[in-house]
Amino acid sequence: MTARIYRPAKNAMQSGSATSREWQLDYEPEQPRMIEPLMGWTSSTDMKQQLTVRFDTKEEAIAYCERHGIPYQVLEPNEAQRRIAAYSDNFAFKRREPWTH
Repeated sequence: MTARIYRPAKNAMQSGSATSREWQLDYEPEQPRMIEPLMGWTSSTDMKQQLTVRFDTKEEAIAYCERHGIPYQVLEPNEAQRRIAAYSDNFAFKRREPWTH
């Protein structure tokens, strides 16, 4: 069973990145999910899908997998590219398009 080590994306309701600094370990599903015939719910007999382990650093997560003999795959996060813009740039003389209401 392979484990994925990644940094989860921030929640859409968050403006900051406080909880997206930690690394998370999830297991890949071994069996496909089944549709329960009576109620139509999706279920699985694979209990490791419910397990999530959080670490402060990527190295701690890798050490945990190596210590317990778990094959792992590290997914590097895509860092957001910030564009620095000042409010005064809206009124700059060398602005490309004219500023109007």
